Amino acid sequence: MSTGNIPSYTLFDGGKIPCIGMGTFGSDRVCAEDVAHAVAGGIRCGFRLIDCASCYGNEQEIGAEFEKLFEEGVVKREELFIMSKVWNDMHRDVRASCRKSIEDLRCGYLDMLFIHWPFPNYHAPGCDGDARNPDSRPFSAEEFLDTYRQLEALVREGLIRYIGTVSYTHLRAHETRGNLV
Repeated sequence: MSTGNIPSYTLFDGGKIPCIGMGTFGSDRVCAEDVAHAVAGGIRCGFRLIDCASCYGNEQEIGAEFEKLFEEGVVKREELFIMSKVWNDMHRDVRASCRKSIEDLRCGYLDMLFIHWPFPNYHAPGCDGDARNPDSRPFSAEEFLDTYRQLEALVREGLIRYIGTVSYTHLRAHETRGNLV
């Protein structure tokens, strides 16, 4: 696959995001090293958008592959669009989550950082998708906006370029106790 053949979207500021990329979720089925090797193979084949998340448990291994690819001259950092996500338990300290992902991925900055879920509730690593934390709280517009404002500060600091949200469903007023934004 030639990187020139991958279509991209133009973002609000003129930046580009590839329309085709690689996700790195899979550590529930394969080890982190296998995911990292798949990412390296994908980059060698032309993929330039890599979708990561700290909760996937493989950012360190992926970062080691990025570093090798940068050193070998296979790809330059600025040619990749690297994304990560703030996990539920880090909504109150987005900067720490971001810095850890940047450090683990060895990439200097993130092109996009997502709020992974709208609820700042902890889910234990490896828990079942249906598992529920007894201390969970309903959606809070105030907490969400605080998390989002922390992301805006990271954009101003140059740690991230873009902000995203993922894994959000439609929230009805009665489910959020009227706390819609």
